Amino acid sequence: MERRICLAKSTCLHLLNRETEEVELFGNSIIRLRNEIKHCGICHNISDHEICEICSSTKREKDVICVVEDTRDVMAVENTSQYFGVYHVLGGLISPMDGVGPSDLYIDSLVQRVATTPVKEVILALSATMEGDTTLFYLYKKLKEFQIPITTIAKGIAFGGELEYADEITLGRSIVTRVPYENSIIK
Repeated sequence: MERRICLAKSTCLHLLNRETEEVELFGNSIIRLRNEIKHCGICHNISDHEICEICSSTKREKDVICVVEDTRDVMAVENTSQYFGVYHVLGGLISPMDGVGPSDLYIDSLVQRVATTPVKEVILALSATMEGDTTLFYLYKKLKEFQIPITTIAKGIAFGGELEYADEITLGRSIVTRVPYENSIIK
């Protein structure tokens, strides 16, 4: 949240030094963005159409669903160029402390999607936080009845990170969820 406030302040200060026409163009672009961008009717990602490009693509594996918190996570996964399935954007994470429960998220539509379309795997790609873990556990309980593989992304030490600087939870999870070396080699 603090990072967003800094970005907003920086943007405001930048706009104060711009020509009036440029600021008006920027403002009109934001209004157009708000009016023209909607959520995909299938996955809840942002789109300028009823169904987003990913869901409507014939090149995507429609039977593999990667569940993410928000659109930024879709962008992050897409930037890896390693995933070729489709997404389901929850719109947040379960956070009782913030008053966010399962009914505030797009969880029911995920369950409905898994129940009514052929799905061979659901990948839960959520943040390694208490809220992320709470949401993972809740989703697992809701989806396990469909008897399909429910996987999570690996959690561990960042590439280039040194063990001595890793927090205990991350390092502990990395050890507990270790995989055979031959499984970690990109082929």
